Amino acid sequence: MYGEGIVFYSTPSHGGFKLDEVRNALVPEALRNADGWYEEDCEWAKVAVSFPALFTDRERRQADDTIRNEWPDYWEPLRGRTLEPGESWAKDRRRFHEAHAADWIVLSASRSKEHPGMVECFAALGGNRQVGKRRCFLVPSDEYVVGRFGFVIDETRHREI
Repeated sequence: MYGEGIVFYSTPSHGGFKLDEVRNALVPEALRNADGWYEEDCEWAKVAVSFPALFTDRERRQADDTIRNEWPDYWEPLRGRTLEPGESWAKDRRRFHEAHAADWIVLSASRSKEHPGMVECFAALGGNRQVGKRRCFLVPSDEYVVGRFGFVIDETRHREI
């Protein structure tokens, strides 16, 4: 138990915090999980910023970094500044998808057996995995370098197959 009404559970594969109803109500609404469960990968930071006295200085710094990267829309008003490109993974990903909403972004790729030296790339408009048409393009192997948020097809150079 971390504190009154705050329990950390660990399992062989995963874990996280469980907050009772009273403690969960103290988590800022923008970060609150209705069921009071906060997984250990990222959501633990929501608990740490809500109950800083229960965590070390190092853990509080890590929690701040996690909130900045995962929930920048909460972090910015909390810290009173706008995050610049490169300061938040989630915000950078949002910018990438806004900039490429009308582009074909690769969802999966494999070395082409029929076209040596090429990669067959299955792409969706805006990288949307949920809905929409899929197209397959050939990209030269030496050019296929996946960026932080994906590979964008250039329809002027990458031939559809």
